[in-house]
Amino acid sequence: MERKNTEFDIRGVNHLALVCKDMAKTVGFYRDILGMPLIKTISLPRGMGQHFFFDIGNGDSLAFFWFPNAPPADPGRSAPSFLPTQGSIVSAHGSMNHIAFNVPADKFDDYVARLQAKGVAVSRVLNHDNSPTGAAEEVTDDVFVRSVYFFDPDGVCLEFASWVGKEFGPQDVAHAPMTAEGVPDESLLAAVARPTLEPAH
Repeated sequence: MERKNTEFDIRGVNHLALVCKDMAKTVGFYRDILGMPLIKTISLPRGMGQHFFFDIGNGDSLAFFWFPNAPPADPGRSAPSFLPTQGSIVSAHGSMNHIAFNVPADKFDDYVARLQAKGVAVSRVLNHDNSPTGAAEEVTDDVFVRSVYFFDPDGVCLEFASWVGKEFGPQDVAHAPMTAEGVPDESLLAAVARPTLEPAH
């Protein structure tokens, strides 16, 4: 028997966002060892840290935050205390910061309203762009993803996310990854967007 979600047209996982201690080592492992293309780098506003995205196929991504003052890995502290826009979103190294479910862009606003109608407390909508603040009040040509956040009953941070159809290019990989000491590794900046090696024949 086919099981179908009759409430929301959820189309898999948009991205899984984890927290790393050293973004440079993370890039070296996921891109250079596992072969996942690095498709988007973000320098978070106000010195909050970095957010890098790797293509894991099927239109899905694995993403990592690097926070300069994140606590060390500590099982049991696996989610942020607040929703984005409502307080600190920092969580420990190796933790799962939030899960983003991919939803259709043309249904995004309806889904936000539907969550609210079901009594789910949600964050304000973030139209993520490349501006200094990282978000626009309205959807513009620079917006690449729209997001709304909410908690599950156990405090796991969840997100409905909609790509807005903008293709990522080399200009979207523009930030040197931070080391564990909070220093950008400029030696990786030139190579950060290079394609992965072809498999040996």
